Amino acid sequence: MTLMIQAAPEKPDSTRIHSLIVPGAKPSPLDSLSRWQRSRLRHHADFQVVYSHARKQHASSMAWFGYVRSDSETCCAPARVGLTVGKVLGKAHDRNRIKRRLRAVIRASLELLPPGLDLILHPRRTVLSMEYFDLLADVRGIFSRAAEYVQRNPSALVKKMGSPTLAGKGGEQRGSLPASVNGRFVEAER
Repeated sequence: MTLMIQAAPEKPDSTRIHSLIVPGAKPSPLDSLSRWQRSRLRHHADFQVVYSHARKQHASSMAWFGYVRSDSETCCAPARVGLTVGKVLGKAHDRNRIKRRLRAVIRASLELLPPGLDLILHPRRTVLSMEYFDLLADVRGIFSRAAEYVQRNPSALVKKMGSPTLAGKGGEQRGSLPASVNGRFVEAER
């Protein structure tokens, strides 16, 4: 008895497909990534930028932060969405379910976000028990509200920086670093 093994059909690589679609075009490294993968906020530094500049907004099932990037490529850069699901929301299986549900809703609503916007969602535990279409409507409401802010008044998403408060002694600002001369810190005169 002879056993015949047939080779699996070769998968076409993205460079061949791209050159077939657009003759003479160079493939982009982003071609192989899905829209959702390009639209995820992943790095801690990016989250910190959004938190430091954005004002907290509220919706019925979650809080959110939005910030318009000031990159030179903002017009072409996709909007990015990040999720923060802390341990206060339950055990790991509950948090994972919240994230799965939100990712599905976000994928269905990405077209509502303008380019260059970074958005972070902080869901509440109620997301676990919400109906899918209620959750979808809530996320679409957040996305359309953020897009409206970006078009009308991008500074509506930015934190309001208050006037500096003065400490009682020495008139130094609270939280300010001591004065430095040539890289060495010096004592402020009183």
